[in-house]
Amino acid sequence: MKPISLTRFLIQEQHAGHINADLRLLIEVVARACKTISNAIGKGALGGVLGEAGTGNIQGEAQKKLDVLSNEILLEANEWGGHLAGLASEEMDHSHPIPNAYPKGNYLLLFDPLDGSSNIDVNISVGTIFSVLHCPDGITEPSDEHFLQPGTAQVCAGYTTYGPSTMLVLTIGRGTHAFTLDREQGSFMLTTRDIQIPADTREFAVNMSNQRHWETPMQNYIGDLLAGKQGPRGSDFNMRWVASMVADVHRIMTRGGIFSYPLDAKCRDKGGKLRLMYEANPMSFLVEQAGGAASTGRQRMLDVMPTGLHQRVPVFIGSKNEVETAVRYHREFDAGQ
Repeated sequence: MKPISLTRFLIQEQHAGHINADLRLLIEVVARACKTISNAIGKGALGGVLGEAGTGNIQGEAQKKLDVLSNEILLEANEWGGHLAGLASEEMDHSHPIPNAYPKGNYLLLFDPLDGSSNIDVNISVGTIFSVLHCPDGITEPSDEHFLQPGTAQVCAGYTTYGPSTMLVLTIGRGTHAFTLDREQGSFMLTTRDIQIPADTREFAVNMSNQRHWETPMQNYIGDLLAGKQGPRGSDFNMRWVASMVADVHRIMTRGGIFSYPLDAKCRDKGGKLRLMYEANPMSFLVEQAGGAASTGRQRMLDVMPTGLHQRVPVFIGSKNEVETAVRYHREFDAGQ
């Protein structure tokens, strides 16, 4: 059966009453921007886009040239479409209301324009993550506070992975679906409908260089995985780590696994490493819609009530049974068991 385009897929969802025209067009604008980012990444050194930008973001991290370029591409593409009341980016200090010169819509867009950008100079997969919320009723000039909605309030989330092929993985709350960019046609084509993440796994993704900084329950959990067949889990586990959340989660989408970035001594004062609004929430929505689970280790991720636009959280995400096992280690430790 010939794959259908993202546009046709979205029109069918609109005709079925699952999304409205504004959300359909918003998703298409984001997808177009991601194609532009894909082209820039594909040129690599030939496009003069590698290396440091010489600037820092709100988190105090050095920005790559492609961080800045990707942010500008997404901003410019979404400002004038008429579907948004405002947007927010991991690379900007505060949210960005739609200028009065442009028509406005009823949605809020959050995005991490280039996740894993430290990998770009060595030609390893990176990605874009995005999340869509409703703008609260009666708000025409949204500010940071209006974006502070729990993950359960998301109406759409997705990511694009720029690897050997460019793929867009999307949910509108009715399953998680994967689209592959046909470069000859210039269109994202539906290649996997209703992704299902296996509930059990023998693969885990974690930055082992931080092991000495982890809390006791995380030390115990990973220690039992590493003990293999002779340990309490009774199975040999393999570790995979790309250091790009999009790439690590996409592998889990494809074949299962658990991705963890736990609380540790280095990030404790910040609340965690990964950003709730730009990374954890959209990825959790996508993973839950694919039958997986997502947690902070102590709470369902999508139930976390945000307190800041750049809030950070611990993350455990992936195969449902394995996430529940990791959470159990934390729950039992907290209970003194």
